[in-house]
Formats: sequence, C-alpha cells, structure tokens
Amino acid sequence: MPDSSDSSAMPANWQQTIAIARSPLGDRFQAESLAESLVLENLGVVRPREVRDFPLLLFLDEQGLGLQVTGKGAPGPVRAEFVTGKMGYRREHGGGAGQLVAKAVGLQKTRANLHVVDATAGLGQDAFILASLGCRVTLFERNPVIHVLLADGLARAALNVDCGAIIERMHLLEGSSIDWLERAGGEAADVIYLDPMFPHRDKSALVKKEMQVFRTVVGDDDDSGRLLAGALECARYRVVVKRPRKAPAIAGPDPTTRIEGKSSRYDVYSIKALPAQ
Repeated sequence: MPDSSDSSAMPANWQQTIAIARSPLGDRFQAESLAESLVLENLGVVRPREVRDFPLLLFLDEQGLGLQVTGKGAPGPVRAEFVTGKMGYRREHGGGAGQLVAKAVGLQKTRANLHVVDATAGLGQDAFILASLGCRVTLFERNPVIHVLLADGLARAALNVDCGAIIERMHLLEGSSIDWLERAGGEAADVIYLDPMFPHRDKSALVKKEMQVFRTVVGDDDDSGRLLAGALECARYRVVVKRPRKAPAIAGPDPTTRIEGKSSRYDVYSIKALPAQ
C-alpha cells in the first residue's frame, strides 16, 4: 500500500463507523482525550473481536494506538511504527541513500541539509527514511484518524534511544497540506514529496491487511492535481510523486524523469539543480 493517505473529505458518517476502545493495559486518559477530540464513542475496555456495533476501533493497548478491524477473524491493528517492524529493520540493517525514495529526493546528488515537506504523510514511513538520512521533514496528514495514529507513533519513537534523534527531525503539523502550499509561497521547502492514495491491486498479505483498514476511512485523492500544482509553486529544487508503477501520472505537467521499482515508481519534477556535493 502507499505509505501516505492524505485523503479527500472524510465520509459524512465516519464517526458512526469508528469508536475508541482499549485493552486492560491501554492508556485510559489517552482514550478519553481521543474520544473527546474526535467526537467518538468511548467503549472502554473491550475485546475487538467481540465488538459488533462499529467496524473499526481506534484501539489502545500496551503497544500504543492502532486502527483495528472488529469482529471474528479480523486482522491485527495497523499502527505507525518506527522502532520495530519494517522501519526498525531498515534502521538497524542499513538502507541508505541508495533507496529509491532517497534517489528520487536527490540525496545521492547533494550533501545539503534538505528540508522536505511530506504533504501526504500517512503512517510516516517514507518521511522516517528521509529523516534517518539527515533531512528535516515537515509532515502533513489531514485525515484525522490517520493523523492521530501518526502522532502516536512519533511520540512512542521519540522515547526510544535509537530513534529519538531521527524523530527530532520530523515535525507533524495539523491541517491540510494544500492549504499550507497555497499560503506558503515560492521556495518554502527544498523538496515536496507527494504520495496520494490510488486504487492499488497488490496481492501481498500486508497490503490486504492495511488497505482493508485504510479504505474504510480514506478514499482515493480527488484533488491530487491541485496538490501537485501547489507543490510546484512552493518547492525550491524538485517535487517528487510516488505512484504505483503502472499508474498514470497526476494531471499536470509531465515529470522530468521517473525512477521505477518493482511495484511503484517516483515521478520527479525538477525545478532547478540541487546544491552539489
């Protein structure tokens, strides 16, 4: 699935499809605060597989906040996780400037301390990779459910001795990146990174699990052309757009170049050359 999920407007009835709940070890005060801020019902201590009134839970347990499908046989929670799992493995076993996202941003071409705006942050995985390579990353995630997942993941990772310095280079802001882009003006960031939601057909188990959850609260972006136009007005050096490998480019100017992987590609819109190494 894409790492990002900056969606168009939430469905009108989304607050009837999601509730807050926790395990016996989940943080009660955090659950109460989330229920109040998102105007969601707080179910207290429950077992997700026994919940029938809501298809999704924002579920707090000893591992933090997750988005959990309810009912018998449901997959486990989706979290913003930087300490363990895929992000933890990459941090511990390398994966530097040779990664496709790093190449697309241009980290092989410059030693500059780039300021990257991740305008569609989702669960923050690509932003974390860029921050681990020295970039300062400003993140936007306008979907309120995904935003609180990302905020929780960043807060937990900030407490980890191996991740703290990376998280210090990541700054999550409230609101829509489109609003920010249309106010910011020229050269507001060195690179602007976009990964709008798109109908994916990847068959992997991980994609099935995460997309099953994400598609309930996040639809496909219907304003990605406006997002690209705003980014091109604000980026100093380039705009990078992540797409499924066979998907069409976002409506607008043709990309300067493309960097392709097995399942995805990066459309690069160059504005001017990056500072030399």
